[in-house]
Amino acid sequence: MVSPNEVGCTRKVINVTEQQEAFLNALFGEAQGNFRNAMNIAGYAPTEYPARLIRQMKSEIIERAENMLAANAPKAVLSMSGILDDPSALGNRDRLAAAKEILDRTGIVKTEKIEHKGVASAVVILPPLEEDDDTQKD
Repeated sequence: MVSPNEVGCTRKVINVTEQQEAFLNALFGEAQGNFRNAMNIAGYAPTEYPARLIRQMKSEIIERAENMLAANAPKAVLSMSGILDDPSALGNRDRLAAAKEILDRTGIVKTEKIEHKGVASAVVILPPLEEDDDTQKD
């Protein structure tokens, strides 16, 4: 799995402190998404509430998550292709489901084509004809 730390950021990121950067690196690395463990690794006090830090770091957390998904999209594609080579392997259903989720979240979705058959027809409704004033007098 590709680490988000290896993927460059594309959005404008606010300045983060060294401790916040350590928290983000731990969150998407050693702590495997566990906020409290990431806070401990980064040196935050045990009395510090994760919710406060999450509110402060929300955009950076989301950006790293998006980068991680994008970085793992090729692996998802290759996993789907690998199922073609060995369709009877154990766990293929789970691999396929995970690959689909990653690709859906990165914007790579299967396209559906709908074919319509039939005769094209149209109805045009015109306003009623107005009679000339001369013809009404007769």
